[in-house]
Amino acid sequence: MNRCTLAPGSISALLHRHTTQDEFIYLLAGEAVLVTDEGEMVLTPGMCAGFKAGGRAHRLENRSTAEAVFLEIGDRSAGDTAIYPRDDLAAVFEHGNWRFTHKDGSPY
Repeated sequence: MNRCTLAPGSISALLHRHTTQDEFIYLLAGEAVLVTDEGEMVLTPGMCAGFKAGGRAHRLENRSTAEAVFLEIGDRSAGDTAIYPRDDLAAVFEHGNWRFTHKDGSPY
């Protein structure tokens, strides 16, 4: 579990989905826009969202003027891959670290 703070005007990550890791977020303070490959939804404190492995691509955006604070919960599954549907980026979780490449596997 990570406690994350999004500054005004920032995003949590590029739009992504995980292949083996389920992910769960819970908003503690502020307001964030949940962006998925299916649309958008405003989250306020007490709201949560879950993402099944291989499911919807997602990210949070802070479009407000105040910080947004949320919990991000996942298991850091060995061999997990992050898929970025809008970007030429791939990430594999190996030996406790993320390795980033182009989608074709070539290094940056």
